[in-house]
Amino acid sequence: MNKKGDWQATAVSEGKRHGKAVIAHIEGVDDRDEAAQLVDCEIAVAREAMPAAGDGSYYWADLEGLRVVHRDGTELGHVAYLMETGANDVLVIQGEKERLIPFILDKVVLGVDLDEGVINVDWEWD
Repeated sequence: MNKKGDWQATAVSEGKRHGKAVIAHIEGVDDRDEAAQLVDCEIAVAREAMPAAGDGSYYWADLEGLRVVHRDGTELGHVAYLMETGANDVLVIQGEKERLIPFILDKVVLGVDLDEGVINVDWEWD
């Protein structure tokens, strides 16, 4: 948990997604006023504590930085970050210019090769 620029290890006893936020019970924080001081803190999970992504699933952190190549061989740039739009996630590509490419497997995203560091896409950018 990051509070005012200082990371500290914390145990979460339970939690759930609430809209675009997360509501969590932090072990040892049982007072409402004490909990209020933690509102808007960043929460991070150690990579080794996360389950492996299943087939066809990827952690955003694994996609960031990958090269993006069009099916015709044109290199479009690299994944700067991803954003959630509600309908589908979107790759934000930095290259000659910024491009937004929907992350739709088997239609727009033809393949992701984490070992080679490349995402192959079929997306008309003009």
